[in-house]
Amino acid sequence: MRWNRFWILGLGTLFTCTFFIQAKNNPVSSKQDKPIRTIVIDAGHGGEDPGAKGSYSTEKQVTLEVALKLGKILEENMPDVKVVYTRKSDRFDDPRKKAQIANDNKGELFVSIHCNSTGKIRKVVDYKTVYRKKGKRKIAVKQPIYAYYPSNAKGTETYIWATSKNNAKMESLKQNSVIVLDANSEETKQLMDDTDPETFILLNTLRNAYFDQSLRLSTLIEDEFTRVGRISRGARQRNEKGIWVLSATAMPSVLVELGFISNPEEEDYLNSNNGQQELANCIYKAIKRYREELDRFTNNRNSQPSTTSIQSKGNNTHASLQPGKTGRNKPAAPQPGDSYCVQLLITDKFYKPGASIFRKLHGDINRQQVVMNKKKLNKYIWGRFKTDQQASSALRKARKLGFKDAFVTSC
Repeated sequence: MRWNRFWILGLGTLFTCTFFIQAKNNPVSSKQDKPIRTIVIDAGHGGEDPGAKGSYSTEKQVTLEVALKLGKILEENMPDVKVVYTRKSDRFDDPRKKAQIANDNKGELFVSIHCNSTGKIRKVVDYKTVYRKKGKRKIAVKQPIYAYYPSNAKGTETYIWATSKNNAKMESLKQNSVIVLDANSEETKQLMDDTDPETFILLNTLRNAYFDQSLRLSTLIEDEFTRVGRISRGARQRNEKGIWVLSATAMPSVLVELGFISNPEEEDYLNSNNGQQELANCIYKAIKRYREELDRFTNNRNSQPSTTSIQSKGNNTHASLQPGKTGRNKPAAPQPGDSYCVQLLITDKFYKPGASIFRKLHGDINRQQVVMNKKKLNKYIWGRFKTDQQASSALRKARKLGFKDAFVTSC
């Protein structure tokens, strides 16, 4: 039930935002499009950038092999999906170019493949006696002798962008794949003016939907790894250097750490044909489950009859939706009674409704329990606002009061 609510909320907000922007030029078609038509696979590093190093192999070699195997599986089993590679050979591309490849191809899913690494372990293996001067005499001192051993860290991790990168993600949505109008036209500039409350709410909501979908896919990937006996270190948010592509791609995006190349046992597995094939199969199965869920809830939503008219901001163009004629780019608009809320924070702390942290916020504060990285956390949501202007005003107030990661979402 929890994931059912997630898909209904995520798809509803995603479709509404996408349709608002695309309403001007896209005619309504009775043909139902699949929810995912283009998948971008990124083999991490390459060329002069080897990435992490094992005892005999490098990250760039492993990621390319797994990326090519994953692409082949997708092409054979999802012939209606276009597979785009950021690289198919040992070459280096700047992360900005990789993100641009994904955005230019209007990808609907971005999967970046990497290997993990940790430093060697230092252990005391013996002692030696050395003599040091203390005044006029020498004293014997035992000095440890160290040896260095490969780390025994192992397991997989799948990352999504951290909420501290939300603004960067929203900028990528503004600049890239959600835009179907002439990018240089005055109409587009007016429509995508993010100082306008309506546009700010639109981009904010679309970004939040992509965040939820990325989190769902990352969980499915780790679940598939666990099924074949791999140790899962969880689905996580990540904000370290080198994860720029997650926030620069205008689509749901994940980064998969296949294992620790610094661990000899894991390095052998990562370089074996069976290991690479198993990892690629796991990622494929997760994408397949993700796509089926997306497809199922898309069809359920589209099976509900509705007739809606949306007017593009700044002009008199209308796009009408008739019963049974919604598609991937023509989703149903929010129904009367839909409203906005402001998500304040996610924390492991428990606050009562009247807690001092919320004292200056007028209205109801609702708490929802969520699970992230196998930890139970508390999500706090403020209010129920009828218009985007009210929600935008509430968001500004929340951020002024210290809720820096607050954002607007659908209730």
